[in-house]
Amino acid sequence: MEMSTKLNNSLIAQWSFEDEGKFTIDTIGETKDSIHYVFHDAQFQPSRNIKRRKGLKGKALWFDGFSTYVQRKKEHVSLNKEELSVSMWVAPYSFGGLDHDNVAALMSQNDQSKKRGFLLGIKQYGYLTFQLGLERNWEELMVDQSILSKNKWTYVVATYHAPSGEMIIYENGKKSRSKKVEAGQSLLLANEDLLIGKPNDPQMIEGTFALGMFSGLMDEVCLFSKALSEQEVLSTYQAYLSEHGGKPPSIDFGDLVINRQEFILDRHRPQYHLSPPGHWMNEPHAPFFYKGKYHLFYQHNPQGPYWGNIHWGHWVSEDMIHWKDLPIALSPELESFDPDGVWSGCAHYDDKGLPVLFFTAGNHQYIPNQMIGLARCTIDDNGDPNFEKWEKYGRPILYQPKGYELDDDGFRDPFVWKEGDTWYQLVGSGIKGRGGTALLFESKNLLHWKHRGPLYISDYVKFPYLGKIWELPILLPLGQDSHGQEKHLFIISPVDGDADVEVYYWVGEWDFQSGKFIPDFEEPHLFDVGDFHFTGPSAMIDPTTKRIILFTIAQGERPLEYEYASGWAHNGGLPIHVFLGEDDRIRFKPIDEVEALRESKLVDLKDITVEQANETLQFIEGEMLEIVIRIKKLSSEQVGLYFRQSKDHVEETLLYYDHVVDQLIVDRTKTTLDKKEWTAGIQGGKVGINQKQPIQLRIFLDKSIVEAYINDLKSLTTRVYPTREDAVGISIMGGESQIIKSIQVWRMKSIYM
Repeated sequence: MEMSTKLNNSLIAQWSFEDEGKFTIDTIGETKDSIHYVFHDAQFQPSRNIKRRKGLKGKALWFDGFSTYVQRKKEHVSLNKEELSVSMWVAPYSFGGLDHDNVAALMSQNDQSKKRGFLLGIKQYGYLTFQLGLERNWEELMVDQSILSKNKWTYVVATYHAPSGEMIIYENGKKSRSKKVEAGQSLLLANEDLLIGKPNDPQMIEGTFALGMFSGLMDEVCLFSKALSEQEVLSTYQAYLSEHGGKPPSIDFGDLVINRQEFILDRHRPQYHLSPPGHWMNEPHAPFFYKGKYHLFYQHNPQGPYWGNIHWGHWVSEDMIHWKDLPIALSPELESFDPDGVWSGCAHYDDKGLPVLFFTAGNHQYIPNQMIGLARCTIDDNGDPNFEKWEKYGRPILYQPKGYELDDDGFRDPFVWKEGDTWYQLVGSGIKGRGGTALLFESKNLLHWKHRGPLYISDYVKFPYLGKIWELPILLPLGQDSHGQEKHLFIISPVDGDADVEVYYWVGEWDFQSGKFIPDFEEPHLFDVGDFHFTGPSAMIDPTTKRIILFTIAQGERPLEYEYASGWAHNGGLPIHVFLGEDDRIRFKPIDEVEALRESKLVDLKDITVEQANETLQFIEGEMLEIVIRIKKLSSEQVGLYFRQSKDHVEETLLYYDHVVDQLIVDRTKTTLDKKEWTAGIQGGKVGINQKQPIQLRIFLDKSIVEAYINDLKSLTTRVYPTREDAVGISIMGGESQIIKSIQVWRMKSIYM
């Protein structure tokens, strides 16, 4: 794009990002400016330069929303105090922040405490703002009648003309907003570095994450010493588009989103567990099946690997093992009823058989600040939908009902199912002074719901670990027990009070006439005896196999600074098949499809002693393994497995079953030499195995995540972050003469390569 001579003469700086590496060259002054990016000096993977992506003209710079920005030292900045123009092409990926006042900076050189300098940025929901420190005041011009489009190129220009006192913002060559201030006021210059993509004085999260970082693409960033005229802005815009047929080019999905391939070499990131492309995830939820494809959503912050700014990420799969990333499905919107987050929910089908999403809408203008929303799908013309677009119903379909002394911070996580011509919905809540509950509603049309009362109420005094509020309630049919009685599975996740982050369940009867669940046992059972890793449950009945499939989150258990250094936080657990055993106890195990991930069998031994097995295992190494150990009869008190074991045993993790106390236990006292990592101590709990029963330990090791299953009765999910490169060994722990019926080890494949 050729600018006019007049414009070229006023051009102070131009960043076109056609270069590569840690610096970018201003093509006007030939100044080398730093590009900050977390992986330039990576901590958990090989360091690498940030790669340019396809731009409006040549290459563009991608800003990850939490670590990427361009820095020009203040001594290389020279502005005209009487006239100023900033122009750039931007394609936002997300608008983030933890509060509405944060501005994602496009270009910033200011000291607002002294009311000096300028800022061009985007407020949380996409409103452009241009702010100036002038002689009389700090002035702001905001485009509040429209928002910037995500995932599309927009040409943004902001100008200030001191003699007339006019501030103007242009979008795509047209004036969007203007403001007159007192004429003749000069711009008060700030003694600060000029930043692109980051504010000068950002609000910080625990001293680690800066809010107000830009997320998306930028190209052709320019700084002028004059206020461009309306005609100059339009002609420059048209000149940029001359090679694109007069309109901004579309952006390929891969050029704008987080690139998961950039995390493949992270030594701690799981590779055969489902995960977001990068950044933060909470629980996976809202699974459904439609025309041969499984869909699953997850709580996601597209701005960075920290909690907040919650959207619905989206995956699709044909086997529930290999997942493809799809565009973000739902986002918070200021003009909607969910400005403060689109939180967890579920999926079901409407009367036409099309999927519908139910979600928790966050809105701090109300008490309680949670309500239930609905979104309908958009089907493509080919009849083979990926469901990339969803349309929210215009108002909430459920508010917290009055009565029952319900907790003000407990009305969330809907779960919907249908029986006959009636839809039922559970919503997690709590009753003051009594404990957690799940509220029951019913409807004939998905939009108008009748409150039936609490499905079941816990006794907080008797079971304080069940918390004051329940999240993520699930009720699903199990079929008949051994006595021919129809049984249901009721799952909850307690919070608040004395609750730990665990997932509990009851087996019992669902009485739709009374709207109550009658459990077979008063005290609930745990699925997982680890700590803080098997959480955030969501479930569905797979219509192809009639299996109950349970999804969970495996939280990372890491300090915030390591989540920043990694660029990702958390991942999902393996999909779990839950069923009722012949003895009427709940059984659960990873779905059979996980066997497709077995790349090669490394070990297949039968009827040997522990000592003999270890002679073979000393040559086996791996970070991504499946290990199955079967023992017909225990002759020692404990038997288990060391894994992620260094050759000198300085780093190792031990998982074992102790039949004296009937507990599955993980010992992480030697898991890592890194004193900052939180993975330490001993975790475990009771299993419920008859001492005469054979033992089967099935262990899935995937980089930092470990999932262990014993006799399909209990699991233990945990995290490990060893530092040593040689911490990849395995060996069996137990009496040397203990007979191992069989041990098999497979190397597992990545689902993302």
